[in-house]
Amino acid sequence: MNKKLNATPLFFVGPHVILFAVFIFLPTIYGIYASFTQWNLINDPVWVGLDNYKTILSNSESTFHFQFRNGLKNTLIFVVLSVPLLIVIPLMVAVALEHKKVKLKTFIQSIIYIPGLISISAAALIWSLIFNKQLGITGNVFGSDTVWAANQPYAWLIIIVITVWGGVGGNMIIYRASINGVSQDLYESAEIDGAGPIRKFFSITLPSIRFPLIYTFVMTTAGAFNVFGQPLMMTDGGPKQSTTVLMMYIRQLAFSHGESIAGMASAMAVLLGLVILVISALQYYVMNRNAS
Repeated sequence: MNKKLNATPLFFVGPHVILFAVFIFLPTIYGIYASFTQWNLINDPVWVGLDNYKTILSNSESTFHFQFRNGLKNTLIFVVLSVPLLIVIPLMVAVALEHKKVKLKTFIQSIIYIPGLISISAAALIWSLIFNKQLGITGNVFGSDTVWAANQPYAWLIIIVITVWGGVGGNMIIYRASINGVSQDLYESAEIDGAGPIRKFFSITLPSIRFPLIYTFVMTTAGAFNVFGQPLMMTDGGPKQSTTVLMMYIRQLAFSHGESIAGMASAMAVLLGLVILVISALQYYVMNRNAS
């Protein structure tokens, strides 16, 4: 006996599938194809096979090889500096807000989350003024005459500060929701057994939120590899290209004021995507194995 097809779910799923196909799937497929071509965004792509990848990965005298190597190195520096802070600080704040003596929890959570709603451009303007040696508090209050964006390690410092300032709130809310779902009976039993706050955190809280923790760790890392706005707005990739991340080189190649080299930019983007995919898979495997 044939069952009548229920089309109702299609009305809910259909728009999402269409948007995913048009704005993510198809552009991704075309981007992969473009990485095997010589293309300037105007004329038709010319198939060159693996030439772009060979130039990027093996031709040490090529400008594109330097850009990929330097961009990936700077991107990795950003990932290593920012991701631990974007995981640990929100977790500490979430745990602190769950303490019985803390009042106005919702208000405090809202204040912490607000920076995440501010655009990168607006946030960069705010922090550029703060770190300005003539107008900002670093100069007027603390007497610092450092040109932060033009010197290392200060250039990385201001990029990390604006990143953490805007990124803590989102992960904090995820952790708070997960911690609220933990049975209070577990904590009460632990208190009866004489467990202190540290032991309860490592024995109850962390194991109970391991899946949200894995999720935020993987997604935060993937997002950090795609960093673009913070170094562009705060340091413009300086000093001496020490904060020029890979996404900045990709944009420069694809949409430069001169001749666009979109095929080479696509190849770099594909390689970056593969790096993110491999690292995300390793993170998930290692953390899930340790959690099980």
